[in-house]
Amino acid sequence: MKENLKAMPKEYQPHTPVGPDLKWRYFWRIGPRPSNTRFQELNSEPLIPEGFPEWKETMDSWGYKMISAIEVVAEMAAIGFGLPKDAFTSLMRLELACPVTYQGPHLLAPTGSDLQKYGQEGTVFAGYHYDLNFLTIHGRSRFPGLNIWLRNGQKVEVKVPVGFFLIQTGKEIEWLTGGDCIAGMHEVVCTNRTIDAIKLAQEQGRSLWRVSSTLFACTHSIRCGSQALGTFCRIPPCKQIPTCPCRRIC
Repeated sequence: MKENLKAMPKEYQPHTPVGPDLKWRYFWRIGPRPSNTRFQELNSEPLIPEGFPEWKETMDSWGYKMISAIEVVAEMAAIGFGLPKDAFTSLMRLELACPVTYQGPHLLAPTGSDLQKYGQEGTVFAGYHYDLNFLTIHGRSRFPGLNIWLRNGQKVEVKVPVGFFLIQTGKEIEWLTGGDCIAGMHEVVCTNRTIDAIKLAQEQGRSLWRVSSTLFACTHSIRCGSQALGTFCRIPPCKQIPTCPCRRIC
């Protein structure tokens, strides 16, 4: 990867972190977990912060809304790829007697960075990386700073309109499509637009915490091997896709 980064045009190269990501993140699981699993550490009981009696209801409500959006997009993608409508969503849930039981180890992950302390241009909040899960969905952050890389290697600063979600592909969908979809590379940094937003927030007396609402939607820990689906298993890159359960790879 380092060689590929050096080969990028200067304007498309990611920022280089000088230490750990300058962010705080809380994980809240969305949906029931399997009672029998080889990956128990992914399904541990959550901790609820003291002083927030509405915490569980609020987190679950928002998390399920994000999962619902992910499912719609996953069904649209399956149809577009010529697969059965539930080709992806069936891997996200365990079919039980009840109508819908989410079974992938989905995680709602609100993430914050203190711009009062780390609001200098070029500061890296999340270094250049891709996500290991199926699809990642973001609500609009309080401050800009997310950069993504298109398939052609072009770096783009993300601008999410009010009332919209951003969805990114993760490593699981790359495996399931035999490499036809590629896990999206991205980073979060303090840019000149972030600085402008900081100044405006200071003038308006608003918080200088950059908070983003992120959810990592996952396929089932056991049912999803990384076997490509449908015609994707005949795509040449598919031969390089690992064939053990996703959680073991992660």
